[in-house]
Amino acid sequence: MRRGAVGAGVLLLAAAGTGWLVYAKLDGNITPDEAAAAELARYEKERPSAAVRGAQNILVIGSDSRAGDGNRRYGRDSGTERSDTTILLHLSADHRSATAMSIPRDLMVDVPGCRRTEGGRSRPMFAMFNYAFQVGGSACTIRTVERMTNIRVDHHMVVDFHGFKEMVDAVDGVEICLTKPIRDKAAKLRLPAGKVTLDGEQALGYVRARKSLGDGSDTDRMERQQRFLAALVHKVRSNDVLLNPVRLYPVLDAATSSLTTDPALASLRGLYDLVRSVRDIPTERVQFLTVPRESYVYNANRDQLVEPEAQRLFERLRLDLPVAVADSRGKSPASRGESTQGSSADDDAKAVPGRPDEPAGPASPAPTFRGNTAAENSCE
Repeated sequence: MRRGAVGAGVLLLAAAGTGWLVYAKLDGNITPDEAAAAELARYEKERPSAAVRGAQNILVIGSDSRAGDGNRRYGRDSGTERSDTTILLHLSADHRSATAMSIPRDLMVDVPGCRRTEGGRSRPMFAMFNYAFQVGGSACTIRTVERMTNIRVDHHMVVDFHGFKEMVDAVDGVEICLTKPIRDKAAKLRLPAGKVTLDGEQALGYVRARKSLGDGSDTDRMERQQRFLAALVHKVRSNDVLLNPVRLYPVLDAATSSLTTDPALASLRGLYDLVRSVRDIPTERVQFLTVPRESYVYNANRDQLVEPEAQRLFERLRLDLPVAVADSRGKSPASRGESTQGSSADDDAKAVPGRPDEPAGPASPAPTFRGNTAAENSCE
C-alpha cells in the first residue's frame, strides 16, 4: 500500500509537471504587443469610449510580412509589412451574436500621424487603409479604425502567412465548397468543384488570390476569406478537435505561436476568457460582412465608403444593435433555409446592459448589409 501510494504520488506529480510545462510553453508562445499598448496609451484621450458594457471589439490583422523562415518563400519586401487582411470582430454584450466586418486594404481613409516602426513619426495622410499598418504597425491601424468608425477597439491580434498556414494544417485541413473548379497558376491552385479539403498551403493561396479568382476585386477576395473563416470555425468547434487532447494541443500550439496580441490577450488565460465568451454562439448568429464600399471617385482601383450606409453600420456596432446580412443575390439567411431564431429585429427593443434603452414602440427591421453567416453552405 505504501509503495502504491508513493507510485500514485509520483504519477500525479509527473502529470502536474507535464501539464505545467505544456501550459508554460503555450503561454510563452504568444507575443505581447507592448509597443502598440504604449502608443495607444499616449493617445488615450482622443480614443472613443466604450458605448456598451460587456460588448467587445477585437481587431484581427493579417500581416503580409516576409520576415522569418516561414514567410520568405512568399516573396521579398522592402522590410516593411502591410495589413493584407483586416477584420473588426464585434461580440455582443449578451454573448448571443458575433459580427465580423472586413475592411478593404485599398479603402481611402484618413491615417493619423503615427510613431513609425523604424523610429520617428509620420505625418497625417489621406491614403489607402493598409498604409497605416505599413507606417505605424497595429497601433496606427487601430487609431485609423477608431477615427473612421468611432468604435473603441478593445483588443487586437496579428497573424502572419506562416501562422495561418500552420493553423489550418493543425486541424488537418478545412473543408470548403466550390461552385466551380479553380485553375489558378498564380496561387498554385488546382481544385475541383464541390466539397474539397484544403491544407495550409492551399488555404493560404485560396484566401490571398485576387486577380485570377472571381472578378478580381478585393471585395470578392474578402468574401472568399469570410467563407473560409466560417468553415474554419466549423472545424475547430467540431468534437474531433475540441474534445481530443491529442488533436487539440497542435491547434493551440499553432494558434499561440502565430499570434501577436495586446498584453491583455497575450496569455492562455486571456485567450481562454475570450473563447469562453463566444463558444456557445450558434453559427447562424456569426455574421460576416464587408464595410459598405464603392470605387473611389478619383481612382477606380481604390475604394471609398458608401455613405450614409457605412456610418449607419458603424453606429449600430458601436451601440451593440443587431444588423442583418444578405448575400450578393439579396437572399437573407432565412430565405436560404438557415435558422434565425433569436436574431429577429425585436432584439432592437430589448435593453442591453450598459446601452441606453430605445423609445418604446414597435421594433423596426434591422438594416441589411451584404454578407453571410457561418452556417451558410456556399455550394447552394
